Amino acid sequence: MEDLQIVYQQHAQTVYKYLLAQTRDPDLAEELTQETFYQAVRSVDRFNGRCKVSVWLCQIAKHLWYQHLRKRQRESPEEPPESAVPSAEEGLLEREGQLDLLRQVHGLPAVQREVVYLRAFGGLSFREIGDVMGRTETWARVTFYRSKEKLRNGGGSHEE
Repeated sequence: MEDLQIVYQQHAQTVYKYLLAQTRDPDLAEELTQETFYQAVRSVDRFNGRCKVSVWLCQIAKHLWYQHLRKRQRESPEEPPESAVPSAEEGLLEREGQLDLLRQVHGLPAVQREVVYLRAFGGLSFREIGDVMGRTETWARVTFYRSKEKLRNGGGSHEE
């Protein structure tokens, strides 16, 4: 039991930041973080050690996030997506010119988009991003840099 507390203390912040970058909702990110560790405890016997614990936990978190999205889609398929309903926050973002940037980021290829979200919105270090993505810190830096360059040059308009 003590080992599980240590794992939680060492990795909870990374998992939370990862989920916050994905969900952009602190409450949902916290809920999914707790569920991630619950699922990790239930399936700890399947952890084979081929990857870092943080990567394994973020993989669980990613699957839970996708499950949440599918469930939300099943429960309210007729509702327009949140991004289609203007909100006070979006009005503020638009006035500051950030909504357009978010749209451009959303148009990046999936891997580049995820790196940008993890760095810009999740606050993860390049080392943490590399761990989460199963790559190196240098790969994360280069991918982030290339993504920024693509955004500066008006890129971000197609999916991978």
